[in-house]
Amino acid sequence: MTKITSEHLARSAFVYVRQSTTDQVNNNHESRRRQYALADRARALGWSAVEVIDDDLGRSGSGIARPGFEKLLAAICEGRVGAVVSIEASRLARNGRDWHTLLEFCGLVDTLIVDEDGVYDPRHPNDRLLLGMKGTMSELELSLFRQRSLEALKQKARRGELFLTVAVGFLKVRHDRIEKDPDRRIQEAIKLVFAKFAELQTVRQVHLWMRQERLPLPAIGYGPDGRTVTWKLPVYNTLHHMLTNPIYAGAYAFGRTGSRITIAAGRKRLVRGFRRERSAWEALILDHHEGYIEWAEFERNQRLIADNANGQSFMSRGAVRRGEALLAGLLRCGHCGRKLHVAYSGENGSSGRYHCRGGQLNHGGAPCISFGGMRIDRAIGAEVIERLQPFGVEAAINAVEARRLENAEKRRQIELALEQARYEAALARRRYEAVDPNNRLVAAELEHRWNERLLAARALEDERDTLAAAPQSSLSATERERLLALGADVERAWNSSGATPATRKRIIRTLIDEIVVRVEEDALGLVIRWQGGDHTPLRVRKNRAGQHRWGTDADVVELVAVLARQMPDQAIAAVLNRAGKKTGKGNGWTRSRVCFLRNHRRIPPYREGERAERGEVTLEETAKILNVSEATVRRMIQEKLLAARQYCKGAPWVIQNSVLDREDLQRIADARRSRRPPSEDPRQNSLAL
Repeated sequence: MTKITSEHLARSAFVYVRQSTTDQVNNNHESRRRQYALADRARALGWSAVEVIDDDLGRSGSGIARPGFEKLLAAICEGRVGAVVSIEASRLARNGRDWHTLLEFCGLVDTLIVDEDGVYDPRHPNDRLLLGMKGTMSELELSLFRQRSLEALKQKARRGELFLTVAVGFLKVRHDRIEKDPDRRIQEAIKLVFAKFAELQTVRQVHLWMRQERLPLPAIGYGPDGRTVTWKLPVYNTLHHMLTNPIYAGAYAFGRTGSRITIAAGRKRLVRGFRRERSAWEALILDHHEGYIEWAEFERNQRLIADNANGQSFMSRGAVRRGEALLAGLLRCGHCGRKLHVAYSGENGSSGRYHCRGGQLNHGGAPCISFGGMRIDRAIGAEVIERLQPFGVEAAINAVEARRLENAEKRRQIELALEQARYEAALARRRYEAVDPNNRLVAAELEHRWNERLLAARALEDERDTLAAAPQSSLSATERERLLALGADVERAWNSSGATPATRKRIIRTLIDEIVVRVEEDALGLVIRWQGGDHTPLRVRKNRAGQHRWGTDADVVELVAVLARQMPDQAIAAVLNRAGKKTGKGNGWTRSRVCFLRNHRRIPPYREGERAERGEVTLEETAKILNVSEATVRRMIQEKLLAARQYCKGAPWVIQNSVLDREDLQRIADARRSRRPPSEDPRQNSLAL
């Protein structure tokens, strides 16, 4: 007795079509044709209404979300499906959960399952048992096939012979061997990326530089004509992939990324592309082929890229960023072990302060340490200068050479692009000349392509000529001598206006790996860990409360306190300027600045008559009392005949009034007043007036 009834035929037959991967969809056409042909089989069995569900082409049946399968289950639950038609059980499901869910729903609503072997009714125990075994075998088959294929891939990868894809810059010459691309333009472009990274130290700076200079990178594509190379401006991910791929260091690596399985909406969700640690890679073979850089340089690049990850790691230093603070990312707290951060304040954010607030932000505790950055930056800079001094002249010579070759990379890239453009124009010309001139439809298109290639070559020629016509930035003899002089004096070069904070930061990071700092009572205790592994202890005096870098020198404050007892603020400012004294910011003195300093230091102002109360007279007043000239009083002070004191050059002389009451002093003054300069002529008589 047939299992197909009129009730089944009154409903629709659903043909479920599925292929596991996109590669199967593109290449395994016969399998897809067999599945679509099942619609004819359903009609031959008596169904007039046949629907095809092919939403799951290119999707695995191992339990991931499948919209086509969900649509099939929904139609079964609605009672619209009389039979589910598929080639075999593996097309419907590759895991027990989906398969038994399908059988349960089909048994509840009386839906048949049809494959190439027969017709099954899930309500019958024998058919249900057979269908269950088919589902189990399908699941086991998938596991066995997957295990065998993966182990075969891993075994081939361990020998360094598995190449699923080949990175740009390389070609697969055999099934188990790759070589560098013979195209010189591709080689030069890739070498330029690594050279600029060694110079600029960050992936982002390389990206910005190449976009600014309009230098494209090759991209590999595959079309009907096979492998094609297109040139376009790089994006960040392209450069990052190139700088982190071991293939460019001559190494073969397999298993650098993995996948994770999660449960989403009751379904298995497979997420690919998670990076693995190097110890978890399936294979790593050094010196496997010729690379663009050495393996040691590749490892240095990876450490630098990891250090440049701002905020991504507790131990990373972060990339060189804007700001005046030279030690950002290098300082680590000696009390809690956290990395110190920088906060800027003041006008234009010129004042940097290092602080450790990790405990406060993460755990709600008190701030750890905080201190100003000016003094510690100067101390570390002095240590760096001391170690750089022997290499100063060599660095200056390298700078001269770098200045001479400033535009060499760009010129080289343009010349290679022009050479390729000329080749493409010549190829387009040969194709145009080979076509029959009477076939205007083809000839016109080939002529148009030839003209496009010629225009592209002309544009590159114009760019090359423009670059060649631009004034070359070669150093003059004077500039070269000045640069070599700066190389001999590294400290002057370090403090010159042309040395930017970013340059100083890169130099410091080249030499120093990390600095551990502890705040003590009156100093900062530092331990400098150099890149070579050496450690240097250093002690930097810490500012006391109220001190800052613009503070007035203590001797000037003391002098103002003394002068304030002798004269008003305007006169004090004149004395300080004559003595060459400066304010904390290096400015001259004015009455208002003297007044501000007195108020800040709580020095009382000069009061009229207070000198007289102390019994003090000035040099001018002394001259009037003794009835002599001021010059005579100065000579008497120099000859120590008259006791007086002067606090600084330009300050007024202070003489005690009691000294002037001496009788011998009055006689000395009378004698000095009666003296006249002797004449050189002995015959001249003195004139008494």
